[in-house]
Amino acid sequence: MTKRQYISSGTPWEEQVGYSRAVRVGQMVFVTGTVAADEHGQIHAPGDPYKQTCYVLQKIGLALQEAGSDTKDLVRTRIYITDMAHADEVGRAHKELLGSIRPATTMVCVNGLWGEGSVVEIEVDAIIGDS
Repeated sequence: MTKRQYISSGTPWEEQVGYSRAVRVGQMVFVTGTVAADEHGQIHAPGDPYKQTCYVLQKIGLALQEAGSDTKDLVRTRIYITDMAHADEVGRAHKELLGSIRPATTMVCVNGLWGEGSVVEIEVDAIIGDS
């Protein structure tokens, strides 16, 4: 039986909702949908898709590190944005931070995200040692 490793960022919503920031099972790591909120729930750079994408990817990178992984192990990103007009800025940040990794990526427009001013949410999958 494969042991699960649960990674928490310490936000109160993880306990309230019953989820983990990330879960590692074997060599696979799954990072939950992540918005640009700090540990107090404050949204970083409200309304700014580029800055939020950079913040979110850095936050995801920390969760991956805690799971014994790294962004170089990413195989898939799923990006949710609130306005298709933000697609270019989000894509630019994604390429700048992950360009050489080139994960399979999906970007969709959604009606809303958690947190006033939140315009991008990203979830990722990684396979450790796959880089």
